[in-house]
Amino acid sequence: MPTDQALRMAREQGFDLVEVAPQARPPVCRIMDFGKFLYQQKKKAHDSKKKQKQFQVKEVKFRPNIDDHDYDVKLKRAQRFLDEGDKVKATVQFRGREMSKPDLGLKLLKKLAADIGERGIQEGGAEMAGNRMHMIFGPSRKAAAKRGGEGSEPVAAEQA
Repeated sequence: MPTDQALRMAREQGFDLVEVAPQARPPVCRIMDFGKFLYQQKKKAHDSKKKQKQFQVKEVKFRPNIDDHDYDVKLKRAQRFLDEGDKVKATVQFRGREMSKPDLGLKLLKKLAADIGERGIQEGGAEMAGNRMHMIFGPSRKAAAKRGGEGSEPVAAEQA
């Protein structure tokens, strides 16, 4: 139908004439409340954004010659972060003469990767940036499934 006739019909009904598919031949238009349409689009985008899981990156810092107890404390902290569903960035910071022995940092990060085990997945290798070496770990799918299973077991036990 002609554009002026469609506009007249939209105004009579109290709505707007909105071009839905401008690339089509002939272009497709629709009579609707444009303000309501924009509101629904915004709400739909907000809801889809709400359902996404956003990872937060937590950092655990080490030194190349760290004591065993300090290492254990930081390992437990990294495991807790992974269990909570966050990513962990393990950083080894070198100072002074330590810069000449990056193999100590690499050895430490490999030990950390082995100790984290199934709780986390190593994302990429160790990277050296300036006086820091880092490695990133993400939460494993097994740990996420395990967390989901643990949350539902006590509820089932309470109902029985």
